[in-house]
Amino acid sequence: MFDFQEIYHIGIRVPDLSEAMKEMGTSLGVTWAEPVETPGQSIWTPEMGQMSLPLKFVYSCEGPQHLELLEGPKDSIWDGRKDPGVHHVGVWVDDVAQETERFMKQGWTLIAAGVSPDKGYGGYTYVAPPSGTIVELVSLAIKPRFERWWAGGSLTK
Repeated sequence: MFDFQEIYHIGIRVPDLSEAMKEMGTSLGVTWAEPVETPGQSIWTPEMGQMSLPLKFVYSCEGPQHLELLEGPKDSIWDGRKDPGVHHVGVWVDDVAQETERFMKQGWTLIAAGVSPDKGYGGYTYVAPPSGTIVELVSLAIKPRFERWWAGGSLTK
């Protein structure tokens, strides 16, 4: 079951990651983990199928509520050029597939996933109710990697 105490980040789309880090870091008094730039983030959408997209992102080190800044390619779900700002809230869940299915049975829409539904959705999904608020369901299994990252280590090693 979805646990509101497990909401851990607010995802914000930005047009320029470095610039947003400077603006928000100083203004909000947060420090940032080491930014990640991946040439191929796995994402599946109902419209486009499976893709690999470049993505730059970073999280604030301070918590328990972290800020996530995302800079994605043009016209992608992470594109902050046309519509920057708050995009989603992220929550840890034990079972991404089970929670995604539960939300969809309640009328929510699957916006995107790490992999296709027939492959189990992967480590994350974006789901939204008819009102449009996007929730990112993230596998609790990767939480230790994020905690290490927020403490000054690497997210990817």
